[in-house]
Amino acid sequence: MSATLLRIHPDNPPISRIQQAVEVIRKGGVIIYPTDTVYGIGCDIHNAKAVERVCRIKGLNPDKANLSFICHDLSHISDYAHGITTPIYKVLKRALPGPFTFLFEASSKAPRHGGRQRKTVGIRIPDNPIILQLVRELGNPIMSTSVREDENTLDEYVTDPDLIYEKYRSMVDLVIDGGFGNNIPSTIIDCTNDDFELIRQGAGDIEQYL
Repeated sequence: MSATLLRIHPDNPPISRIQQAVEVIRKGGVIIYPTDTVYGIGCDIHNAKAVERVCRIKGLNPDKANLSFICHDLSHISDYAHGITTPIYKVLKRALPGPFTFLFEASSKAPRHGGRQRKTVGIRIPDNPIILQLVRELGNPIMSTSVREDENTLDEYVTDPDLIYEKYRSMVDLVIDGGFGNNIPSTIIDCTNDDFELIRQGAGDIEQYL
């Protein structure tokens, strides 16, 4: 069965189309969507079968996969992460929404996939109206990982939603066309030691927010 290709205006996404995507996720579906960096593939964080499906598509082990959570604002972060001190929170407030993934110690509420309690959790709040509205309407974060041209390479990202659809149409349930994506991923910052350690330099410059 082929996925649905849903075209959504990147700046003014109609709520009816956002809700169409949300329904797919609520039914356990896997979708591909735009962010402020590269296109992502994800599902409801609480649906273990859907998360395992995302891992299969990406060739990842669910026990070891470092998947991020996409939230629509800072309110969800404390539910899934420990160690957010006041100085760190102030930086998050300045930097987000933006092209960053912040790593924190996972709380006991962070979903267990593969039967193991995760040690860390990556949090994203992308500066993209489509995915932010989608997560807001869903009511909880979605699990997320990037869409690559070749999963065996580290730096090849697909930017054309039509090409993404052709490649993934038999693997996912919905592909959102929100215009061309970027080919630079998010900057990853480790906050587990009450500091800001740069793990991967991507589209965001954390220095300007420190």
